[in-house]
Amino acid sequence: MRLGDAIKPCGPVIDAKAAARARVAIGEGLGLTEATWAALDPVFAASPYLTSLARRNPARLGSLLADDPTARLEDLLARTLTVSRGLPGEAEGGLRRLKQELHLLTALADLGGVWDLDQVTGALTRFADAALGASLAVVARQELAEGRLIRIADPDNPVPGWFCIAMGKQGAHELNYSSDIDVSIFFDPEALQGVTAPGVEPLTMALRLTQRVSDLMQARTADGYVFRVDLRLRPDPSSTPLAVPVPAALEYYESVGQNWERAAFIKARACGGDLAAGQAFLDELIPYIWRRNLDFAAIADIHAIKRQIHAHKVDERVSAAGVDVKLGRGGIREIEFYVQTQQLILGGRHLELRSNRTLDALGALAAAGHVSAAAAGQMSEAYIWLRAVEHRIQMIADEQTHRLPESATDRRRVAALAGYDQLRGFDQAVTRTLRTVNARYGELFAEAEQLSSRFGSLVFTGVDDDPETLATLSRMGFPDPMRVSQTIRAWHHGRVSATRTERGRELFTRLAPRLLEAAHATGAPEIAFRRFGDFFEGLASGVQLQSLFLAQPRLFELVVQVLAFAPRLASTLARRPAAIDAMLDPEFFDQVDIAPEREHMAREVRATGSFEGAMDVVRRLHREQAFRIGVQVMSGSSSAGAAGRAFAELADLCIEALAPVALAEAVRLGGDFPGEVAVVALGKCGSREMSATSDLDLMTLYRAADPTATSSFKGWDGSSFYSRFTQRLIAALSSPTTEGQLYDVDMQLRPSGTKGPVAVSFAAFADYYQGEAETWELLALTRARVVWASSDAFADAAAGAIEAALRRHHDPSRTAADVREMRDLLEAERPPKGDWDLKLSPGGLVDIEFTAQFLQLVHADRGGPLSPNTSAALDALGAAGLADPQALDALSTAWRLQQDLIQLLKVALGDDPQPDDEPKAFQALLARAGGVRSYRALRSRLTGARSAARAAHLALVKV
Repeated sequence: MRLGDAIKPCGPVIDAKAAARARVAIGEGLGLTEATWAALDPVFAASPYLTSLARRNPARLGSLLADDPTARLEDLLARTLTVSRGLPGEAEGGLRRLKQELHLLTALADLGGVWDLDQVTGALTRFADAALGASLAVVARQELAEGRLIRIADPDNPVPGWFCIAMGKQGAHELNYSSDIDVSIFFDPEALQGVTAPGVEPLTMALRLTQRVSDLMQARTADGYVFRVDLRLRPDPSSTPLAVPVPAALEYYESVGQNWERAAFIKARACGGDLAAGQAFLDELIPYIWRRNLDFAAIADIHAIKRQIHAHKVDERVSAAGVDVKLGRGGIREIEFYVQTQQLILGGRHLELRSNRTLDALGALAAAGHVSAAAAGQMSEAYIWLRAVEHRIQMIADEQTHRLPESATDRRRVAALAGYDQLRGFDQAVTRTLRTVNARYGELFAEAEQLSSRFGSLVFTGVDDDPETLATLSRMGFPDPMRVSQTIRAWHHGRVSATRTERGRELFTRLAPRLLEAAHATGAPEIAFRRFGDFFEGLASGVQLQSLFLAQPRLFELVVQVLAFAPRLASTLARRPAAIDAMLDPEFFDQVDIAPEREHMAREVRATGSFEGAMDVVRRLHREQAFRIGVQVMSGSSSAGAAGRAFAELADLCIEALAPVALAEAVRLGGDFPGEVAVVALGKCGSREMSATSDLDLMTLYRAADPTATSSFKGWDGSSFYSRFTQRLIAALSSPTTEGQLYDVDMQLRPSGTKGPVAVSFAAFADYYQGEAETWELLALTRARVVWASSDAFADAAAGAIEAALRRHHDPSRTAADVREMRDLLEAERPPKGDWDLKLSPGGLVDIEFTAQFLQLVHADRGGPLSPNTSAALDALGAAGLADPQALDALSTAWRLQQDLIQLLKVALGDDPQPDDEPKAFQALLARAGGVRSYRALRSRLTGARSAARAAHLALVKV
């Protein structure tokens, strides 16, 4: 059968002038009949690429048309094998010219209705195999000539131990018209060593062969290229060589191989090199590919291959313009996934379902009753039609694309090659077919959990970034969707401990879309994802935690929110992922009560037996509780007052645990000393108003049993002994260890500040506050609180001394003048850094604190209330009728609002926050903390509250 006599017109001639020009250029001398020309005209009118092949060598066209297409194919394949006997330069040109001939032959046989889909894809695949074999033979002879190979014993297997595994469509004899070839190269080191020269490592030889074969196949010359070679389906391609040793490959697939890789091996076959070794390798993988026993989790993970594709229904109104007939919804990939996912689940026990060809496998599924005859028929028909359209898209310009042109003019070319007179009819057929496939695809595992997003598909299988997934990630707000996709695929590959086990990867398959949704919900998806990555990659194991996140989605969303908005907490999680174990406690979100931890911490400290060990124990327990308080602040489950108390009680607990240890250190260094000591907290710790970033303002008071007493070992006096105690306490609280740091400690609020001794004697304290203390020191003393003492009696004595100092008479006018002068100086030397400087802004925390402290100080001598806590002090002053109720109410309102805000800001952003620059989702959290619905309303409320507080401050602190 002559091809020229058999071909029929594929469709209309959409460009008569182009067809006429082709006739002239090709020439009438070929002796073609008018019927043959009539069949060629639609092709040359629509396809610039096929026209160029015909015009480049009219004689070749004439010869093709004069031959039987099947016989011509066999002759072409035979000539391909002879190329292997030529020189490299000759092989390069010869293979490319043969590829041109093959392309022209298959296109005409396909478009002319002479060959069906199997014959077309079979011809393309057989040539790819032959070209690979010829290229290997040429390269092997080069290596032999250059002395790296010592012999070529078998022309059909020139390099024993080195082999190609065809993956994807080449493996299934389903290669498309302009396809690249997906091959994985493996080698047996022992077999390869037998033919390599001394001093040449098998890996080196395997890589040279792989690279040179690839270059010979894909380098572009004046004659084009043979095939693009894609080597990325090998195990973990980002971290393995281009050619992988067989033992390493088998270990990879048995330990961290993924289900999508199992699916890829359904189509695999040995296609080049040592075919026997290749088949033996595939035989070794049969238990990996075809598992007889699958638990629920493994089946769910296989389902995930399908469920990652968003289940949008293809609407009749969808335009065919720009549709990807392979990767788009309802495309070829959905048909392949439809088949392969069921093969993976059922094929372990049913050998008849293991075909590597899509249509054969679909038929086997139907014959076994796993797929209805109607579904199999529709999917098969759609597959054949979409593959034909795919080929015609590629025939236009020989481009590896599966996307229909956006332009109607260009799309008419594809429609004409597909046999459609009208573009509208072609577009309708495309949409109808995609809708049919998508509907059947949606029926598969319909009840299972969706792993896509409302924004679109989230497919992370394979080695390429899925275009639909990149578009989804972009819609979700990720500025670098490619990086996100590659990171998730790397995690799927088991490159982090959390996904190194099969169970870990199965869980992550389900967690990944929830992670991306949660990151999007924060309004800062890139930051949330990056910080989650820092945390996730630090996990020693991921099964328990991923299971927890999947079981408690609201908890997971909160964790992602914390990671997005709270760098300090995110850093804690990244450095110490075990901190999240506390969230497993059902009481985690209950109001924090530090008291039960007191005995636990004391017991742990005693068990260490060393100063350094005690420091580490306290830091570990502090980290857990600080993390808990911070998360409660972020979640809104803890009020500012409760959080301030909890942070302060945690600081108290640390001091209570470490002070005895520091005292023991002083005794160890200097010997016993007869005396007593107390630790007094001032500032935010003293007033129980601490935040996540607060430091500790401390003072130590001591009283020697005898003014002349000395320590038993070193002979230290009281000042020296208790100074050593204070120094060790400061070190215990502030020095960084492997477990981190607790607090910065400031001792400047003690009498005489940095000029006086670090430990203050009881007598010196009383004398100082009776005569020398300045007003600002007395204001600071209103927040003093005894946190720890070596005896209850001395704790009472220290508290009594503090109260006595405060209850002395303080002239109201002079004190008011001092307070106003201090506030004016502070405003001049330390102006607020912006609107969100809640401490120093007019009407901010300093104004309110100064007012509360002033009022306590001037009324204390007459029995007025004393309270270290600002809010409690304002309430007590109001209850005692010692100030204007409206002014006190304005101060209390502004105080509570700014405390609510500062707790969240300190947990989330640390010092110097700028909420205006933060995502809207964080601004919404801040508005919630401020008791309003919007960030704009929050700013308005804050401005009003501070204005009222400033006016109250000026009214109450009168000069």
